Amino acid sequence: MEIARLPYASADSLSQALARLEPQQTPGQQLASLISAGQDQLSLPGHGATLQRWQCLALAACHDLSLAKLYEGHTDALAILAELNGPQRPGAAWGVWCAEPPDAVVVLHQHGDRYTISGRKPWCSGAAELSQALVSCQDADGQRRLVAVALRAPGVTITGDGWHAVGMAATASVDVLFDDAAAIPVGAPGAYLSRPGFWHGGAGIAACWYGAAQMLAGYLHQAARSQLTPDPHRLAHLGEVDAALAAAAALLRATAATIDRAPGAYAGRSAMRARLGVEAAATAVLHHTTRALGAGPLCRDARFARLAADLPVFLRQSHAQRDLATLGNLLTQQEEAPWAL
Repeated sequence: MEIARLPYASADSLSQALARLEPQQTPGQQLASLISAGQDQLSLPGHGATLQRWQCLALAACHDLSLAKLYEGHTDALAILAELNGPQRPGAAWGVWCAEPPDAVVVLHQHGDRYTISGRKPWCSGAAELSQALVSCQDADGQRRLVAVALRAPGVTITGDGWHAVGMAATASVDVLFDDAAAIPVGAPGAYLSRPGFWHGGAGIAACWYGAAQMLAGYLHQAARSQLTPDPHRLAHLGEVDAALAAAAALLRATAATIDRAPGAYAGRSAMRARLGVEAAATAVLHHTTRALGAGPLCRDARFARLAADLPVFLRQSHAQRDLATLGNLLTQQEEAPWAL
């Protein structure tokens, strides 16, 4: 049976909903408010409005990066469930927990027509406040699977372990223990990684990085405009920021258009290029804004200081040189260099 969808959220409607959020609420409580208002219903990637989807992710990041982390994960989960015909849970708050370090493996067990998972899963953002999660695991044959798990069910223990960073502390990205917790397989073995939407979602994270960099740049822009006597050094920093963000924005727009033109095609190279380009731009923006503005906002503006601490941690979702090497390897498989104007 086809599930009826709410009208898609827009940048305007999400902006209004973000403005109505209570500042004292936790990111999980704020996510629940957005879900209740239908502002989690984004256009699915590859369905003709990928850029509009990413604009919403960027807006959430402009508001608060910890909220954006949970919002991006939740909306990504909804896209995955739609693509792989997973279980529908109207009103639920979802996470996507697919980190797989070699020392922490979650195993899927089958008992007739019933499935359970056991093991420790690290990096579980929002675990204490979400209600459902998509969790990566391995089955008895060693194949990678994705399962849906209710987080308040027996066999699920949310620990306080695994997070010591100041940046992104509000996401509470802790370890979760599963002990024969009931699970529902989502998609066939390997489907989570092989589906076209895997790279669509990966590129969407770059929109969050962009939104955070855009917010930082806004501080510099305002400071430069408010000076009675222009400071050439500050203006030079502003010029660097503008060049970096303009290039990143063009790259995101081009990537979104590529995905919408061929939603079923392999998008790994485009997604990695977008992620790496936006990561470089966001890193440059952080560098130039803090050098141009000095210690003042880092020490006396709580929002700026939190964003400057959060962004470097969030950017480490990039695999840095590993992704650069992967992108380079993909390029060597092409007979012609792909950079013609």
